[in-house]
Amino acid sequence: MNRRKQIYEGKAKVLFQGPEPGTIVQYFKDDATAFNNKKKGTISGKGVLNNRISELIMVRLQGIGIPTHFIKRLNMREQLVREVEIVPIEVIIRNVAAGTLSKRLGIEEGKPLPRSIVEFCLKNDELGDPVVSEEHITAFGWATHQELDEIVNMSLRINDFLCGMFVSIGIRLVDFKLEFGRWYDGEEMRIVLADEISPDSCRLWDIQTDEKLDKDRFRRDLGKVEEAYQEVARRLGILPESGPADHQGTKAIQ
Repeated sequence: MNRRKQIYEGKAKVLFQGPEPGTIVQYFKDDATAFNNKKKGTISGKGVLNNRISELIMVRLQGIGIPTHFIKRLNMREQLVREVEIVPIEVIIRNVAAGTLSKRLGIEEGKPLPRSIVEFCLKNDELGDPVVSEEHITAFGWATHQELDEIVNMSLRINDFLCGMFVSIGIRLVDFKLEFGRWYDGEEMRIVLADEISPDSCRLWDIQTDEKLDKDRFRRDLGKVEEAYQEVARRLGILPESGPADHQGTKAIQ
């Protein structure tokens, strides 16, 4: 990493001041955390793979009209993104019972849900990212009713698209996390998809075997974590059989 002004360092990424006003360089680390940072480790090559996977997904979502903060990939570990004001809410879309939903409601893990369920969590590690309701979000001013409606509608569209995309490569999208931000373009403000979409933020199971191809392999000490991330990248067509390598980044999306 070159000497640049660091803006923020999170559990999986570092943000640097971008080359132009209103831009940020997002650097993907190999660090892995679970259970609100209580478990820590390293997944070799994770940052490279997540950068490539998130790039591909963001570009495809832009292709169906989903606004995102993504501009272009710069190199193996970095993306250029728009500077946004992050809405302090994590949006969880669930298609199959797993993780905390199974524990909270006593539903057998792996059971398909009657319909896709959207949950909200407050982004606060100290509080354990608690589940919150729409009433909490609007009452405390974390987002307006209009913003929340836009976020939910966008989340369901993203879910529909990603479910189809992953099914086509033999993967079931069990659940995943999204974050959104407010992008200010002059006097206009738009809600845009932010952060990343990768095996760090999704539960991805092989359709035939239910083998986990995501960060649950790290959370649950299942082993072969790097191989799982690589398998997702291979099925998406962005990782050659020889292993991780850099490729030319995408063109800037205006």
